[in-house]
Amino acid sequence: MAAVSNAPDSTTHAAAGGGAGGPAAESTGRAPGRGRLLGRRILVVGAGTQASAEPAAPPGNGRAVAVLAAREGATVVVADRDRPAAETTAELVRAEGRDVTVLVADVADPAGCASLVERSAALPGGLTGVVVNVGIGRGLGLAGTSDDDWDAVLAVNLRAHFLLARAVLPLLPAGGSMVFMGSAAGLRPGSRSPSYDASKAGLAGLVRHVAAEGAPRVRANLVVPGLIDTPMGRSASRGRPSRDATVIPLGRQGTAWEVAYGCIWLLSDESAYVTGQQLVIDGGLTL
Repeated sequence: MAAVSNAPDSTTHAAAGGGAGGPAAESTGRAPGRGRLLGRRILVVGAGTQASAEPAAPPGNGRAVAVLAAREGATVVVADRDRPAAETTAELVRAEGRDVTVLVADVADPAGCASLVERSAALPGGLTGVVVNVGIGRGLGLAGTSDDDWDAVLAVNLRAHFLLARAVLPLLPAGGSMVFMGSAAGLRPGSRSPSYDASKAGLAGLVRHVAAEGAPRVRANLVVPGLIDTPMGRSASRGRPSRDATVIPLGRQGTAWEVAYGCIWLLSDESAYVTGQQLVIDGGLTL
């Protein structure tokens, strides 16, 4: 992922909802912080945003999570395999008045996962929360998916989450929270990629296990976005134009800010009695 412009007033493919008065401030990244993560240090893995030639491209989910975590009072560790993308996110975090550390790692490499957790936990104050927002897709259909495609996707989309959870669980304090980013493709077919669908479905089982093993000290939950207007989403729509024609009960695609608010809630004490669950943010797509 490379750096892109993602000012909070960037337009989206379909206007965010908010009633007759226009888009909700939360839907467009304009709402003020409420101090929900004061005193926390949050690691956001996959905090960059995919490159886009659009001059006012929207942010990706990870970037929006990092910005909102800072706005809610957290110190943020921005991690991505692409340093320019991570540095752009870090600039936005600093603009919220919070400290930020940039780490570069490739979670497809087990050593990269271990190093990322070790470096994050060694920072002053350690870690109190982690958001894992990484995922790739390769291959279309069973016949169009090679063994290498399958292994590459599962390595990033499922194995990396396992490795990060295994490394970070013993290091989080009581009240710590882990949030994994899934997909509606894990609930119903739609991506046409068996490796992607299977990996996202597998995250639900992994999260249940992490939640059970971490309780009562640490919580773990899964955010499940539907069709979200991000650079990656727009790229998917160019490859499959029918994606934008999908019928969504709320009448539009979601924004990365709306996904990020779900993550912020799960990181905060507002969700202190929630663990091992899936928070579906899809405008009713999977009804």
